[in-house]
Amino acid sequence: MKFLRFGMVVAAASMVLAAPAAAADYSYTGTLSDPNEVLLFNFSVGTASDVTLRSYSHSGGTMADATVIGSGGFDPILALFDGTGNLVGQDDDSGPGFDVLLTRLLQPGDYTVSVMAYSNFANGPNLSNGFQNTGSFGGRSQSWAFDVLGVDTATQVGAVPEPGTWAMMLMGFGATGFAMRRRKKVLTLASA
Repeated sequence: MKFLRFGMVVAAASMVLAAPAAAADYSYTGTLSDPNEVLLFNFSVGTASDVTLRSYSHSGGTMADATVIGSGGFDPILALFDGTGNLVGQDDDSGPGFDVLLTRLLQPGDYTVSVMAYSNFANGPNLSNGFQNTGSFGGRSQSWAFDVLGVDTATQVGAVPEPGTWAMMLMGFGATGFAMRRRKKVLTLASA
């Protein structure tokens, strides 16, 4: 009898531990420092499910976490990429006013969503193609707000560097490499 109870407890515990994580909703708010800035967020889906990306930047509304957002933010664009960076969907104005309402049936896996100002659309079929860098706040505030609904986990991972930032980084790497190469020659001459 003890073994039967023990077996039932072990079976119940293993079913609870094996159950997929419950889908959750995540709310994010902030401001863009520049109309061409692109913010990235990663999320994962444990089982095939409908996932919704909903913005509140332009028209306002009540977010999933009950935060009330007033209208007045810029016209946002949200682009959805799968775990290999392929563009799954992109939306500009299907929600109320100039906001986003993008729903997709997603298979288990990892995904990335980008947040940017109109008209800074994704450049192609892959995240590695970058963005158009033609964004504008349209005379409105730099505020954004959006929900990721029905996912297992979600986190903000950072911003995509703008072309000017890339150029400065490359010049910095080049200057560092030149300085290191020059220093090596000087050291070689001094030891001879």
